[in-house]
Amino acid sequence: MRFHWFLPTTGDGNEVRAAIMTTDAGRASRRPGSVRYLSQVARAAEDAGFEAALTPVGAGCPDPWIVCAAVAQHTSRLKLLVAFRPGFALPTLLAQQAQAFQDVSDGRLMLNVVTGGDPVEQRAYGDFLDHDARYARTDEFLTVLRRAFTGESFDHVGAHYRVEGGGLDVPLDRVPPLYFGGSSPAAVKVAGKHVDVALTWGEPPAAVARKVEALQAAAASYGRTLRVGLRVHVISRDTSAEAWAEADKLLAGMDPARIAAAQARFARFDSVAQRAMVDLHGGDTRDLEISPGLWAGVGLVREGAGTALVGSHEEVAGLLREYAALGISEFILSGWPHLEEAYRIGENVLPRLTPALV
Repeated sequence: MRFHWFLPTTGDGNEVRAAIMTTDAGRASRRPGSVRYLSQVARAAEDAGFEAALTPVGAGCPDPWIVCAAVAQHTSRLKLLVAFRPGFALPTLLAQQAQAFQDVSDGRLMLNVVTGGDPVEQRAYGDFLDHDARYARTDEFLTVLRRAFTGESFDHVGAHYRVEGGGLDVPLDRVPPLYFGGSSPAAVKVAGKHVDVALTWGEPPAAVARKVEALQAAAASYGRTLRVGLRVHVISRDTSAEAWAEADKLLAGMDPARIAAAQARFARFDSVAQRAMVDLHGGDTRDLEISPGLWAGVGLVREGAGTALVGSHEEVAGLLREYAALGISEFILSGWPHLEEAYRIGENVLPRLTPALV
């Protein structure tokens, strides 16, 4: 089991915030996502025992490459899981960016491949491909990227990219692992063919078990293996009652207009995974514990990962063990505020999982 944290680049505080700010436009953050503050969060995650930190990518987010390169200068061990959109940069250029990042961070780069799930946002960037075409482009992008990493000159002619004499001048000796999320058949195929870690969001255990099985089968069809990671929030306190009281407090901070605006935005997504998150609650603020200890309230206002593990420290550790038993080997966790919660989870939950780390 490997544990990672999250850098709230669009701001932080004591309430659930949208990851990419679109539904929270105009909402003042108590803690703006400055390099100074993000470096505090990163150092807390580093000290608390997390291996890496994920950053979001999309409209309203500062560029993850630039932010993470800056944060790397204020940390010594923490790896940076930099999110990027295939199609918004050439794979040959991204290989060069990865090489530079490895040099300035002493090899602490990890890459999170985000194909995109909001057609309106994609078009705002100038990308008009539909869902399956985006995944086909991601497939080709990763093929070219892997070849560029080798340092060998190559040519490539495909549906989306044409390269003549491409490749880095020297091989990338510390190739960053590729993380990738998606639930559609097109996404599962890309994961099986290319990535090191396939990510899924926090659904009930039975649904996650089915996802793990499908991903491992896809990888096996290409003669590969992969790891599967879970992206989920955590509300962990000394007692279960305290944890659920905190969940209620977060829910109270979501006014109906904000929930309605977020749900209207999510309805336009063509992401299968986002649709699954919405289906867990249907926009209803009642009955949000969709599985023992799994709370869907986050997804009322936040895109992407929309669930949280809620309970006492021992109960949360038990839930993580349950997902590990299903084949989940990496966990990207987060909680509000991210600074304090990094310490809380690192000091109270991760030590309870030490036997599983031996």
